[in-house]
Amino acid sequence: MAPQRMRGTVSPTLLAFGRRFRRLREAKGWTQEAVARRANGGRGVKPQYIGAIENGRTRCTREFAEAMDHHFDAKGELLYLYDDLVKDAKFPTWFDWHTVEPEAIMLESYEPLLVHGLLQTPAYASAVLKGDKDAVEARINRQSILTRENPPPPDFSMLQDEVTLHRLTGNSEIMKEQLEHLLYLMERGTVSLQIVPSRGEHVGNSGAFTIATLADRTEIAYADMAARGLTMSDPGDIATLRRTLMIVRSLALPMDQSMEMIRKVIREKWT
Repeated sequence: MAPQRMRGTVSPTLLAFGRRFRRLREAKGWTQEAVARRANGGRGVKPQYIGAIENGRTRCTREFAEAMDHHFDAKGELLYLYDDLVKDAKFPTWFDWHTVEPEAIMLESYEPLLVHGLLQTPAYASAVLKGDKDAVEARINRQSILTRENPPPPDFSMLQDEVTLHRLTGNSEIMKEQLEHLLYLMERGTVSLQIVPSRGEHVGNSGAFTIATLADRTEIAYADMAARGLTMSDPGDIATLRRTLMIVRSLALPMDQSMEMIRKVIREKWT
């Protein structure tokens, strides 16, 4: 789902950076789509993200600017402009979420309905995405941030509602494989996953969300909705999600009990 901006305004400094970015792109004879394909270490971003940068509607990361400086043969000009115009811009940071995840040093998530996309097996993802091969491949490729060596993987803390262990997704074999995969990731320390016993009245039931902390301690959040995903950086929004996370975490089982619950569901329901 494409993130939704919450304001229609632009920052003058971001607009100045974006105009120069566009001129460098045009000097190479590249379209926004061509630049988008080269971004994010070859994993790409959406062309709309490039458009948002050029129109001053989003603030990219310095790592993104450095990569584009290399692609544009700008000899450091884009980095100089980033440090001068973008780094301290007083403007919300609206990202394509798949661009945020690789920049995060910490991810904290709550999932009330399904296994988190970064933890899904290909078969489970295919069931959720109704067999869309391109979408499944894109989702599985995102998981590479959890096994990368440089930079180190983000610290990943996951709160997952108990109902996700019981909700049939695909078939019994897919569910068994998925839950065993969660145990594997927990045992190797890829994710700190805690199961939240199902309760209907706590505030977490309003929906899934993730908070990403970047290297400069900036916090950006992503919330799932039926119509679209919403990316947020407003301090008030982040504070609300942090309070929600704190409340839900207080209800969660410790990791050893969470692992035992997963094993029990595998034995009793999916074997």
